[in-house]
Amino acid sequence: MQAITVKRVFMIIIALFSISVLAGCSGLVKRPAERSGYLYYPTALVQADQALAEARMAGKDRQCPAEYNALKDQVDQAYEAYMVCRTQEAIDMANDAIPKIKALCPARPSAVVRPEPKPEPRVVEKLIVLEDVHFDLDKSTLTKDAQAILRRNIQVMKQNPNMKVIIQGHTSAIATVEYNQKLSERRAASVKAFLMKEGGISQDRLATIGYGETQLERPEPNERDVESPAAKINRSVIFKITVR
Repeated sequence: MQAITVKRVFMIIIALFSISVLAGCSGLVKRPAERSGYLYYPTALVQADQALAEARMAGKDRQCPAEYNALKDQVDQAYEAYMVCRTQEAIDMANDAIPKIKALCPARPSAVVRPEPKPEPRVVEKLIVLEDVHFDLDKSTLTKDAQAILRRNIQVMKQNPNMKVIIQGHTSAIATVEYNQKLSERRAASVKAFLMKEGGISQDRLATIGYGETQLERPEPNERDVESPAAKINRSVIFKITVR
């Protein structure tokens, strides 16, 4: 008699436990076959497992294994979080994983075959060079060699009527900075005057500037050596083409 009573009490306890489990299963669904642990899990976790299964059937675990395995790990972690009573965190992790699983390995757009463009006509750029002119020591008058060079430059400018130039005057490092500045300006002016008078080059195509000794083309270790190769090169006018 006592054994029957104990058995009934045990059955009542089991029934009450089952009722409590069922009562607590609101929002829960039966676990997937490959999962162990509880009989029921939150819907989001089970849906994440279903998404993984569909992706696996579609071969996405082979197409992009790194991304697939990362998301599988996230779903596994969601289950682990649920097992230690971090229910909301588990649901959030599963909900985050589901759309990412469904978007795995997006199909790449097919390559559009375009006809090769026809080669454009080759444009050969014409190299235009204006020769520099040089001056004697402390002079701004044009030497015969300088005049011959300028006549060649005049022909180039006539062949290129859109060309405009800046005439840059320079000096060597001999004398004072102030003196050299004025000397360089006189040299640029004498070249401009020759181009206008001898070549008929319009004034609006010519601009002048003097740099004095501030932009030496060659360094002059010994400024007293007035006939050094560097000093002779620095006594010059250089043309800078601005428009052509």
